[in-house]
Amino acid sequence: MLDTNTKRRIDTARDILVGKVPDPKSQVEQITIALIYKFMDDMDAESEEFGGERRFFSNGYSKYSWAKLMRSGLGGYETLNLYAEAIAKMQENPAIPVLFRSIFKNAYLPYRDPETLKSFLKVIDEFEYDHSERLGDAFEYLLSVLGSQGDAGQFRTPRHIIDLMVKIINPKKHEKILDPACGTAGFLISSYKHIKDANKETPLTPDEMGSLAANIKGYDISPDMVRLSLVNMYLHGFYNPHIEEYDTLSSQDKWNEYADVILANPPFMSPKGGIKPHKRFSVQSKRSEVLFVDYMAEHLTPTGRAAIIVPEGIIFQRGKAYQQLREMLINDFLIGVISLPSGVFMPYTGVKTSILVLDRVTARIKDDILFSEVKHIGFSLGVKRTPSNHNDLPNILNDYEAYHNEGDLSACSWVASRQEILENDCVLTGSHYRSIDIKGEERLVSLSDVCRFTKGTFSSTKTEPGPYPLILTAAEPKTASKYQLEGSSVCLPLISSLGHGKAALHRIHFITGKFALANLLVALQPLDDNELNTKYLFFILDAKKPEIASLMRGAANVGMKPQDLARFQIPLPPLEIQKEIVAEIEGYQKVIDGARAVIDNYKPQIPIDPEWEMVSVADVCMVNPKKSELRDLDENTEISFVPMADIGENSMSFEPKKTKKLREVTASYTYFKNDDTLIAKVTPCFENGKAGIAQHLKNEVGFGSSEFYVLRPDKSKIVPEWLYLTVATPAFRAWATPQMTGTGGLQRVPRSVLEDYTIPLPLIEKQQAIVAEIRAEQALVNANRELIERFKKKIQATIARVWGEDKTESES
Repeated sequence: MLDTNTKRRIDTARDILVGKVPDPKSQVEQITIALIYKFMDDMDAESEEFGGERRFFSNGYSKYSWAKLMRSGLGGYETLNLYAEAIAKMQENPAIPVLFRSIFKNAYLPYRDPETLKSFLKVIDEFEYDHSERLGDAFEYLLSVLGSQGDAGQFRTPRHIIDLMVKIINPKKHEKILDPACGTAGFLISSYKHIKDANKETPLTPDEMGSLAANIKGYDISPDMVRLSLVNMYLHGFYNPHIEEYDTLSSQDKWNEYADVILANPPFMSPKGGIKPHKRFSVQSKRSEVLFVDYMAEHLTPTGRAAIIVPEGIIFQRGKAYQQLREMLINDFLIGVISLPSGVFMPYTGVKTSILVLDRVTARIKDDILFSEVKHIGFSLGVKRTPSNHNDLPNILNDYEAYHNEGDLSACSWVASRQEILENDCVLTGSHYRSIDIKGEERLVSLSDVCRFTKGTFSSTKTEPGPYPLILTAAEPKTASKYQLEGSSVCLPLISSLGHGKAALHRIHFITGKFALANLLVALQPLDDNELNTKYLFFILDAKKPEIASLMRGAANVGMKPQDLARFQIPLPPLEIQKEIVAEIEGYQKVIDGARAVIDNYKPQIPIDPEWEMVSVADVCMVNPKKSELRDLDENTEISFVPMADIGENSMSFEPKKTKKLREVTASYTYFKNDDTLIAKVTPCFENGKAGIAQHLKNEVGFGSSEFYVLRPDKSKIVPEWLYLTVATPAFRAWATPQMTGTGGLQRVPRSVLEDYTIPLPLIEKQQAIVAEIRAEQALVNANRELIERFKKKIQATIARVWGEDKTESES
């Protein structure tokens, strides 16, 4: 369990670095290097304490010891130069093991600010070397800040998904375990913990522990990932971790090495031009996801097992390589496919994925394959990851035990014969093989059973309003009339909304009356109006856009065929129930539409009197007050901290969510007090309207991003809200944007532009009266926002009930 103090230190170290090192991966690297530096000195000190000698910081490297680096009296630039020189030279230190030299390989200090470095090193100095689980968990928490490694297609795998895969595969103490795309070694460490836990009644002997450590191996093509893996393994008790920089797909050096257990989340994305693999793969392809799965299957021992996260292309793509790969897996390796919901990898990506479970022994014995669908993972699928009581993962784990022991399966899982799958182009989409359920009077039916499908014929991809919706050339009604459809219909695009090789469905259309259809859309109309209500069909399908998008295939031009959509299943209650559901949802939607109209049409209006005095911003406020005002405040005083992300857009006030010690923020952040107005100065935050008045600061002091301007009003001249209402406006943003300086995405508003901007200045009493009126209006607008969110949840809850998901209105 990660203790609070260690987590706080890591967060503080990142907060100090963020102004100079904005990339999360670089922050992790800098903290990793500093921690290992400090720990080597700790180990030297421990050696001296027990009568030994310093090992790491000896001979010519003694001048770099942590104690000398942190000694009082050392100037800021002296500290900076000494530290930068030390980390750059440490890889040449003959006294440190190869592991540590690997960690310091190509290390450097990416900034030259001595105050930032001193604050950073002060936090690192609070850590103490310890091989305990606590420190390993702390490092895993540090790694959790890593986001997408976009170009390589890598995404950090959530811990609960890793643990599920490990438990299903159940690695043993004598087995060789491999992750050929190991990232930060999460699968390897989870396997190690699983084996230790499985043997806790008869703990592993020292020889068994040594053998286990030697059997756990990982490869990664990225030297940065290798460095992080080495540290992560080391802090979990691996004194000589076997992590190597290796191109799994292009190199043949390790081709003849096999493993009993392989666990991996390999890169999803192939670089432009594809991979250039050698010729020893069974499946010839240039797609990384195909090659990785082929590699892992081919490198299992005769009794080997694997669990692999794959993108949806592996599941249903009909290209030759994909079909050849699936056929090989179905015949000799595959025992299970676990479909994961689209949001598993949020906030990094919403990509849809599945887990392939391979078991060479079981595949030879059993004639069927287990399919599972995960809808709930114990957390919400949005960015915030709110814990939830809904969790299908324990059911999936139990289903694999039941599959092996001929037991009963939960509602999350079902089986299909290998022969049936082979006859269906080896497609591994589980819904194709799930039998129709009868739930009282409610049935699950395929769309083809209840709908007429009509594919469009016009060469258009646009949707336009008017007498002929979904036609590009609305000026051709005579031509269009030959292709008219009539009646209520649900129309879906057959191509991805995103392009770029990604499957997505952003919009489904409900159409009534006469219309003509573009050739990249398909219209669904009920075969029998007494069986299926069209509006009900629209609401049901609109709620399942990600699942429908998973039917799309292709590399560059991603799309689906009407016949694939025809197999999609929906719940079909009696017609009267359908009409009740439609009436309920439409009632909620009317409330949402009304509230949204209020929000969209409301803008604070200040009736400008031409006789009011016009003044510059600099005449009525101080811009960026000096931090020297706080010189009498103790450095351990708790103050409020406000990252840029916590400031809203076009909302008048904000309240801070975090607190820090004054000493943690003084060097790198912007200072403000209650009633000060903050305005973002950097693109795109400035253009988006990030601004607000500080309220309820702890000890009346706040610090925030250096990319804010702070406006402190002279309250004898101007009311704080009046200052905000006249400066944080679209008019000011439009006036200032052409005067921004800088290059690319880092343009900023010059301070002089802000100070020279002129605003109206009536008497204080008039300002107060207008502000009070606007405050009252904004309270009503905010109430409408809350109303929208509440009624959206009501709609979601209604749809979820129909799908049998039992989602409560309060669930996020």
